[in-house]
Amino acid sequence: MSQRIRTQSEGQMHDLIVVGAGPSGLSCAIEAKKAGLSAIILEKGGLVDSIRRFPSNLVWFSTPELLEVGEVPFVISTVRPTRVDALNYYRKVAGHHNLNVKYFDTVRDILRKNGCFHVETGRGRVYPGRNVVLATGYFDHPNRLEVAGESLPKVFHYYSEPFEFYGSNVAVVGGRNSAVEASLDLFRHGAGVTLVHKGEWLSSGVKYWILPDIENRIKAGEIKAIFRSRVLEIQQESIVIQTPEGVRSVPNDFTFVLIGFHPDMSLLNHAGVKIHSDSLAPEFDEKTFETNVPGLYVAGSLTAGKDTNKVFIENGRGHGRSIVGAILSQR
Repeated sequence: MSQRIRTQSEGQMHDLIVVGAGPSGLSCAIEAKKAGLSAIILEKGGLVDSIRRFPSNLVWFSTPELLEVGEVPFVISTVRPTRVDALNYYRKVAGHHNLNVKYFDTVRDILRKNGCFHVETGRGRVYPGRNVVLATGYFDHPNRLEVAGESLPKVFHYYSEPFEFYGSNVAVVGGRNSAVEASLDLFRHGAGVTLVHKGEWLSSGVKYWILPDIENRIKAGEIKAIFRSRVLEIQQESIVIQTPEGVRSVPNDFTFVLIGFHPDMSLLNHAGVKIHSDSLAPEFDEKTFETNVPGLYVAGSLTAGKDTNKVFIENGRGHGRSIVGAILSQR
């Protein structure tokens, strides 16, 4: 470890190393460049990789201007952007600002030595930097039911498109936007859909223009809905559900567990950042986004811990400006 650090430290020292090439990470690097700081982004996948893995027909809740970063206009011909619109837009942003991004190289560790950070990646590279910001989001870590059968090949924790499931009995577990939209999409493409949710009814956060649609499909019996219930087991040809009336076994070919995500705090933990045990949120200054480790910052949805419904692109895209402002104030 020490030899690798000595070898790499002979290279360029970056003012800011950003981990994660999502919208928040891009905004951090852009703000750094605007301030005359050297910045590099380390990304384990491709550009805005989480957005690329969203459902293929996703339509954003927000209007384009609320998703803009780096003062690059987000221009489309409709009111709400699609997944493809967003992918094209953020590619344009990265190109416009000529950002230095290292793709498909996972950050493995963040070490602090001799007053600076050494960020190690899976390819055996070590990048030295004066400051580091983690903007890794949460999309890589879906919440699980932790029930028997959840590891079967028929179980999915992400949803992309419906065509494979025509003519199948499909269960969708969850009551928020992702579960509702998947249920509607599967139904409209010929799947028999059963929606299972632990709550009394659907989440109050379901998009207002989708809510009447799902309510009408449930009322008409076109989508079966089982509320105040939880999955006990997933079997090869059925799903076992605890309902208020007792245990039920429902015929099932495929199961989508769409109950949200949680962040991976292992990098922060190992770097010495304090994590709140209840929310899993890192400890940080709400004005500067600096953690209890000097020079180590957090940005985007990672700041919210498991409360993933609190920070989105719309309110996370401004974190970069605060972080860079804090770095400049300490120079």
